Amino acid sequence: MRELLTGLLERARQRAATEADAYLVEEQHSSVQVRLGKVETVTHSREQRLALRGFAGKASASASTSDLSRESVERLVDEAVGLARLTAPDPVAGLPDPGECASTVPDLALEDPGGHGLTPEEKIAIARQAETAALEVDPRITNSEGAEFFERRARYAYATSHGFFGSYPTSSFGLTVSPVASANGEMQRDSWYTFTRKRARLDAPEDVGRIAGRRALRRLGARQVKTCEVPVIFDPETAASLVRALAGAASGPGLYRGTSFLLDRLGTRIAAPAVTVVDNGTLPEALGSRPFDGEGLAIGKTVLVNAGTLESYLLDTYSGRKLGLASTHHAARDGGGVGVATTNLYLAAGETSPQDLIGSVKSGLYVTELIGFGINMVTGDYSRGAVGQWIENGEVAYPVEEVTVAGNLLQMFQAIDGVGNDLVLRDRTSAPTLRIARMVVAGN
Repeated sequence: MRELLTGLLERARQRAATEADAYLVEEQHSSVQVRLGKVETVTHSREQRLALRGFAGKASASASTSDLSRESVERLVDEAVGLARLTAPDPVAGLPDPGECASTVPDLALEDPGGHGLTPEEKIAIARQAETAALEVDPRITNSEGAEFFERRARYAYATSHGFFGSYPTSSFGLTVSPVASANGEMQRDSWYTFTRKRARLDAPEDVGRIAGRRALRRLGARQVKTCEVPVIFDPETAASLVRALAGAASGPGLYRGTSFLLDRLGTRIAAPAVTVVDNGTLPEALGSRPFDGEGLAIGKTVLVNAGTLESYLLDTYSGRKLGLASTHHAARDGGGVGVATTNLYLAAGETSPQDLIGSVKSGLYVTELIGFGINMVTGDYSRGAVGQWIENGEVAYPVEEVTVAGNLLQMFQAIDGVGNDLVLRDRTSAPTLRIARMVVAGN
């Protein structure tokens, strides 16, 4: 990888590029899907992606290819550098200063070298175990949309014309199952999953299946409610989507384009004092961890929101320069270009149990699934379809569907009056159970 990338950058220099960087990904992915015990698909793929960003002074252009033959690589350089010469200059374009690049590439234990040895038959057996466990939860679990076991192994490498080179391997494994419950002519689907870097840390397939089965059952008999304004509790999965939306508004591209509701709010209170949001890419074995970002800068821990105050944006070098700020080392590669992405993003846990949060609500909604994408990132206005459970006198009373929860993200985060103690880093973005004092729940 080093030889390929340094050779690519040398050719870019010979073609008169003033600066350049190159990014290479090699990965293999496999999955098996079963439905009602029968194998539906077995897939295995290998791919590689090579991207070059070339600069001609303050003008830049990118090109990428999946063909690593000598002719293709030479053509890639010619195209990237040639396009850069035709592009209008941008006064803030350019690589990070050489001294900003990571001095070491820490080992964050992101690879599971011994975890990829399962045969297709063994993967099928795991998927079947999960689906069978879901079907055995209750006689009302009568059907299934299937179960899937998947794994991915990859290696990333990045190099710059300034002399930086870094590479690191990763592994990931996952299992998901989606059972269908039915009663009195009604059918309801739900799902559950487990996703880790190390195969041995996957939840037991039987546990995944049982949770998925119980989630489907609790949706039977769902009804609408009358439109009202009540407390709304988001379970950890749906609460994570709120945190993800907040991070999107704090990302550089939306800020310098003036299309974010967090523009000019750095250092101001945007959430309740109980809210602290952290992005930490240094956690060993975590799904979002990486030793350096998409521009070779060292990954660290960023406190996005501290006790309700917006303390940091999420920036790569370009967006930082556009805003007159330093990069927060959140550059991410997407094809040939550079964007902004989080690592392990989470809202810090509180001290209240989910049961106590539910018990504190006289009448309100417990959200377990969100549907659609109804967020205006310019204004923060929020409106999404929701599925969940209605709460009466501190107890879950009956399932609810075909309702909409609406508000404004800034007002919602400021109205958080309960943070659960149930934070689990199950994915790249995580949150505990959250209670929002009041939201509009639109029904019939």
